[in-house]
Amino acid sequence: MKSIKHIEFYVGLIGASVIFLVLEQVSHWEFFWHLAAIPLEILAAVFIVERFMEKREIREKRRHLMFIKSTMFRSEMRNLFLANFAALKSPAVTVADFRVAGLEELRDLRRKAETVEYRSLEAMEPVILEYLRARHVWHDFQERAITDNFENIFMDMIEILNFVTDVELFREKFPGRLFIQAAAGRDELMAKTQKILGNGIRSFLDYAIELKEKKPELLEELLADYELSARLRDAEPLPE
Repeated sequence: MKSIKHIEFYVGLIGASVIFLVLEQVSHWEFFWHLAAIPLEILAAVFIVERFMEKREIREKRRHLMFIKSTMFRSEMRNLFLANFAALKSPAVTVADFRVAGLEELRDLRRKAETVEYRSLEAMEPVILEYLRARHVWHDFQERAITDNFENIFMDMIEILNFVTDVELFREKFPGRLFIQAAAGRDELMAKTQKILGNGIRSFLDYAIELKEKKPELLEELLADYELSARLRDAEPLPE
């Protein structure tokens, strides 16, 4: 924090106030009472201004992060989220549902997403592979979290990158085998897999709610891109 960087300045102000108080005790001159109050008033003013500047900086960083997420969610992470939605059994959601949902409906969906259920183990494998393909995205978010001091995002990225490394090592050692089948036989690994994939759904819903509240036009643009991609994914192949 910036206040730590300015500790010498703060100590100096407090020290000056103490000196004036000591002088007042020695000289019994009331004017030193008034002088002693000045450094404390300055200290209070600096503290208030600094807190205000820090809060404004945090708001700006979060606003910047919102737009960075928009870029990531609309491009590099689009296939990941579409695959995750497609694999869900509960709560069952589609991009079309998102587009017509109001704010309260999104919040209700977010509450339901505290527990997610997938259609089958095999349905989870494409989602896992999308997490592997998006490794560079997790690194980018990790660097952003370090730069902007977002500790919660940093810890989330560490968890995802550890999971991605597990998947990568498994696929190198057992090419052609499904990671999810191996995870299903190990309670700890399965719990980690379900948490990572479920957190992906919850993160998208959190972001959708944030955009619905602050930038609804941005949410509409994002969902329009997703709906188009979903249609292309489900479209019948063109005849040769």
